[in-house]
Amino acid sequence: MIKKTESLDNYLASHYIHRSNWLRAAVLGANDGILSTASLAIGVAAATNGRAPIILATLAGLVAGALSMAAGEYVSVSSQTDVERADIEREKKELKDMPEIELQRLAEIYEKRGLQKATALTVAKELTIHDALGSHTRDELGINEISQAKPIQAAFASGASFSVGGILPLLVTLFLPLKHMEYTLYGFALFFLIILGVVAAKTGGSSVGKAILRITFWGTVAMGLTALVGYLFNTNVP
Repeated sequence: MIKKTESLDNYLASHYIHRSNWLRAAVLGANDGILSTASLAIGVAAATNGRAPIILATLAGLVAGALSMAAGEYVSVSSQTDVERADIEREKKELKDMPEIELQRLAEIYEKRGLQKATALTVAKELTIHDALGSHTRDELGINEISQAKPIQAAFASGASFSVGGILPLLVTLFLPLKHMEYTLYGFALFFLIILGVVAAKTGGSSVGKAILRITFWGTVAMGLTALVGYLFNTNVP
C-alpha cells in the first residue's frame, strides 16, 4: 500500500504550482540577464569600433544588474512577507476575540465553494478543532506553503540566474569577431532567449510556442531600440 506522504509527493510532482515562486524569479532573472546585458552591449557596439568599451559596459551591466535584481527581489518579496505576517497576526487576534464569527466566516467560504450549509459548518468546525489558524490562513487569507513569499530564496534565484544569463552575452563580446558585433550579439541573445523560453515552458508546464513568441518579440524590440540609440550617438572610438 502506498503511504500518504508518497501519494502526496507523487501528486505534487504531476503539478507545477509548487515551482511558481522560484521559477518566476529564476526565469525573470535569466531573461533580464540575457536581455539587459545583450542590449547594453549592442548599444555600445553600435556606437563604437573598440572591443574594450563593449566588454567594460557588458561587465558593468552584468554586475550591477545581478546585484540590483537580487536586492530588488528581496525588498519586494520581503514587503509581501510583511503583509502576510500582519494579516496572520490580525487573524490570530480575531480568532481569540470573536471565535464564533470566525467560524461562521469559514463556513460561508466552504458554502460558497459548493458545500451544503450544514456540511460547510461541520467542515469548518472540524478544521477549526484541528488547526483554526491554519484553516483561516489558507482558506480566508489565501496564504499557504506553496504561495507564501520567501525573500532569500527569491533574491538568490534572481541574482544567480541574472548572472548566468548575463555571462552569455559577455562571452560573445570576449571571443567572437568584433566586426558586426551588434548583429552577432543579437543573434546569440535571441538564441539564448529562445532556449530559456523553452526550458521555462517545459518546467512550468505551459505552451512552448507562446513562450518563444513572447520572448522573441520583446527581446527584438528591446535590443533593436538599444541598437538605434547606439547608432544615433555613434562615437567611433577606436
